[in-house]
Amino acid sequence: MSAVKEVFNTFFGKLDCPKYSVVSSTADFEERLYEGARWTSTKIPDIEHRTAVSTGFRRLFKYISGHNEKQVKIPMTVPVITKVEPGDGPFCKTDFTVSFFAPFADQAEGTAQPSDPEVFNNSLPEMTAYVKTFSGYAKDEDWTKQAETLAKSLDNARKNYHKDFYYTAGYNSPFKPIGRHNEVWFIKAE
Repeated sequence: MSAVKEVFNTFFGKLDCPKYSVVSSTADFEERLYEGARWTSTKIPDIEHRTAVSTGFRRLFKYISGHNEKQVKIPMTVPVITKVEPGDGPFCKTDFTVSFFAPFADQAEGTAQPSDPEVFNNSLPEMTAYVKTFSGYAKDEDWTKQAETLAKSLDNARKNYHKDFYYTAGYNSPFKPIGRHNEVWFIKAE
């Protein structure tokens, strides 16, 4: 078993998660190379991260609970990622794309087609992510603060990354009170 898989099994149980290797690590962030993978997603324009993720999670949970063309249940995976594409101003809507990782068994062929027209299957290509981890129940301001801190660290390290969007990644059920694991990701610009 790979070291990465052992760590994830220790922290998150036996849920499937995207495969990656650690390229480098600093006190402020980790650089990871993620394999290309299939996901199921939904896009929500909103002002608040919390409400968008809640709406997106409900749509996607309904999908994995059997609301799909094959009416099959699909196992839960981690993390739940959210691509955050900020609007043009402080009171403008942001585009939030909430995604569930497709289980390993469905990576080759893809998962069942969604029944909800607002849910779609998609792929993310191989990518390098700069990742900052933090614990606790993350609120909107926590995600924003962590993204700003990571961006500052990347700027100080003279890293090239996409500045027009970032990802948030949650690994835990809302019912897990301690030992929570959250991440923010910026994607390396080539």
